[in-house]
Amino acid sequence: MTFVEVDHIDRVFPLPDGGEYIALKNIDLKIRKGEFITLVGHSGCGKSTLLNIISGLDKPTVGGVVLEGRQVTEPGPDRMVVFQNYSLLPWLTVRQNIALGVNRVLRELPESERNGIIQKHIDMVGLAHAADKMPGQISGGMKQRVAIARALAIRPKLLLLDEPFGALDALTRGGLQEQLMRICEESQVTCVMVTHDVDEALLLSDRVVMLTNGPESNVGQVLEIPFERPRSRMEVVNHPNYYGLRNEIVYFLNQQKRVKQKKVKPLVAVAKNGLEKVNLDIGFIPLTDCAPLVVAKEMGFFEKHGLTEVTLSREPSWKAIAQGITGRRLDAAAMVTGMPLALTLGLGDSAPQPIVSALTLSRNGNAIVFSKQLYNEGVRTLEDFKALIDRTPDKVHTLGMVHASSMHNLMLRYWLASGGIDPDKDVSLTVIPPAQMVANLKAGNIDGYCVGEPWNARAVHEGLGFVIANDLDIWQGHAEKVLGVREDWANQYPKTHLALVKALLEACEYCDDRRNREGILEVLCRPHYLGTDPAYTRPGFLDAYDRGDGSPLRSYLNYNQFFTSKTNYPDRVEALWAMVQMARWGIVDFPRNWLEVTERTWRTDIFGQAARELEMLDFGRDRRPIVLGDGTVFNPDDPIAYLNALEIKRDINIVEVALDPIAV
Repeated sequence: MTFVEVDHIDRVFPLPDGGEYIALKNIDLKIRKGEFITLVGHSGCGKSTLLNIISGLDKPTVGGVVLEGRQVTEPGPDRMVVFQNYSLLPWLTVRQNIALGVNRVLRELPESERNGIIQKHIDMVGLAHAADKMPGQISGGMKQRVAIARALAIRPKLLLLDEPFGALDALTRGGLQEQLMRICEESQVTCVMVTHDVDEALLLSDRVVMLTNGPESNVGQVLEIPFERPRSRMEVVNHPNYYGLRNEIVYFLNQQKRVKQKKVKPLVAVAKNGLEKVNLDIGFIPLTDCAPLVVAKEMGFFEKHGLTEVTLSREPSWKAIAQGITGRRLDAAAMVTGMPLALTLGLGDSAPQPIVSALTLSRNGNAIVFSKQLYNEGVRTLEDFKALIDRTPDKVHTLGMVHASSMHNLMLRYWLASGGIDPDKDVSLTVIPPAQMVANLKAGNIDGYCVGEPWNARAVHEGLGFVIANDLDIWQGHAEKVLGVREDWANQYPKTHLALVKALLEACEYCDDRRNREGILEVLCRPHYLGTDPAYTRPGFLDAYDRGDGSPLRSYLNYNQFFTSKTNYPDRVEALWAMVQMARWGIVDFPRNWLEVTERTWRTDIFGQAARELEMLDFGRDRRPIVLGDGTVFNPDDPIAYLNALEIKRDINIVEVALDPIAV
């Protein structure tokens, strides 16, 4: 049960020049009662700012903190802070410093009972011999023990510690750490602590929350600490997982250090109209979910934002999209979700080409179609297909997908593997451009495929196949198409890039207003865009969906999703899932510095700026594990453990990816 909820916190500070500094961005954290949470990150990442917001000493710009169902709006005795500098009153004795809070907060208790509480906490921290001494007469370690006793004596619900042992020598610090651990376990107090000490975090914590660099610091990774309580230092250090966990935290901190060091100042020439470039060639594939690009062009959103000469280039395949971007023929493109990551890491024999995405264009919209021949052989479910494969070991079934890095490929493989089918050994997967899927199915070259609309609905409409599964069955709400540009292009034309994101974000909002869908459909079906019959472009986009298996038509309101439910935020957890799945099947090596790669590629800062300038919500989607349709949970904080636990996979290669300096 949640005891403390940090609910999508932003903290923005005004600057003297009229600008603003975003210290914290979309901090979302749930803390259980009795839990010990440690905040770790480099200086300037906002650890102390977050602690101050939880304590009520500072207020968030966006979001809030809830403690036991009540919002925190100001400091209170239910939250006590222990600072690094002790903050004792020098003219009062140890006993009097502790008594100050007790007599104020617990004044309704009899004096004898209050004195008993004071003495108990003096004894608890081992200061009975120094109870009547002034702070100037005791050591730094003893002063910190007084501060802890003073905080605990008023029986707070939440203890907040801001580097409480940072100024102490190693021996004193070690003793106080063990004493704090014992006190917290006995009192069952909930704690949030800021520290720079990795070993301290491991010793004391139930979870370590690692924050990325500022500005716009966010939760980069959360590490569960599995050591049982009560703990002793030697048992923790000798635990077989200790050094693995320690290396995980150190690795995260080193990643963040590299990110900070690699940033350099840009050199940008700004044109008279305020944009560096207004003539853009943007690639797309003829699919229903190219609608935001078409709408931005036809409804004037590109022009509204200063992009007066935009050409939408209809490409024959996703391979052509990738080549157009890396070969500099295209300025930008609608890409399949995994493509920016795959190109950044180096897909196949290609050299790495850093790609950035600051906008998710669409979610859902895919289906897996099987031929009517398989239907006639009794295949209705994944289990039926597995049974057919087992019955006919000499028959190799061929399934089409559109690109190695596409969600079509990754979700088709995931779906097959969830049913015990190895996608590389039990079936044959082949790459076919989307517009050629139906023709290949009709010719008998393939037994099925996974693709976006309208090519699934067309197969159903023409009686060639049936939908055995779609996105809503496998992973409802996943990212499908994203805006992709070369990183060097984004750095050379930052204002143009921002204008492009803003135009498409407004177009996405327009697409999800269902009152506009009839008009959008008419434009989409024109020859230079989809060139398809509206009869098989309507299902899912406007009309109820026919799966072609004799079941009733189904209404899928979010089958093509463009704006609602925070569609457009570049979700790094989803990016990580895609990268993990690509590594699972040997498409790319898995980067040991995965957080650095996703932060480099999924540009939440550019999205946030665009959303704010459009006066839209700029906060992200909840950072939480992904639960897929088969009940499997993907934990974004431990992707390597997830990979290792998979039963069906290829040999996984985990490497450190060297990234060139960032020009911003």
